[in-house]
Amino acid sequence: MQGLLPLRSWGGARAGAGRKPKGAVAMMPRTPRPSHASHHPALVTVKLRAHLPRLRQQKVRAALLAHFARGKDRFGFRLLHFAILNDHLHFVVEAKDRLALTRGMKGLLVRLARGLNRLWGRKGQVFPDRFHERPLRNPREVRNALVYVLGNGRKHAAQGRAVPYFEGPDMFTSAPWFDGFVEAVTVRGIENVPPPVVRPRTWLAGVGWRQRGRIGMAEMPKSG
Repeated sequence: MQGLLPLRSWGGARAGAGRKPKGAVAMMPRTPRPSHASHHPALVTVKLRAHLPRLRQQKVRAALLAHFARGKDRFGFRLLHFAILNDHLHFVVEAKDRLALTRGMKGLLVRLARGLNRLWGRKGQVFPDRFHERPLRNPREVRNALVYVLGNGRKHAAQGRAVPYFEGPDMFTSAPWFDGFVEAVTVRGIENVPPPVVRPRTWLAGVGWRQRGRIGMAEMPKSG
């Protein structure tokens, strides 16, 4: 009687199996994101991939503003404020739930990436496939986030971080469309630019933060 041979198995998990991750971003664990409350705005930060041109240039700004205007209110996602820095973007957004926030951000980033690649004459990834977000749960947190977004460029300039010094509202942010400054803000020609942001619907982003006081145009974040 012939002995039985062991059957070979190709199923099941094996140590070291599968495609190996490439780069620091791919090594980040994909932990499930928490649920998102519709009445909480969120501060979102997106990093640019390494070795790409700086974002804080006039041609890039014009392209980004146009794409912000097209993607500012989709899938229950709303873009309220933004800041363009050399190698990253900050946003303050609203979303009706987790799905709306994820779909809205992914759609916006795809739109931005395509536009930047056309501008730069290249192909390939522009932003990592993960973004960082933080819910803003009270008036103080929302006000701090607004100062952080609208004043970060000014702080970088004061620190000599490859951002030229400027006076008045930071034109690489949503400051020209912001109505919460202590000072009166007038920007010539803004009426000819499609608004890249929408007005807030949440109490915190529209009214609540003002309980902590309007924002001075020269006010800078304490950190970041």
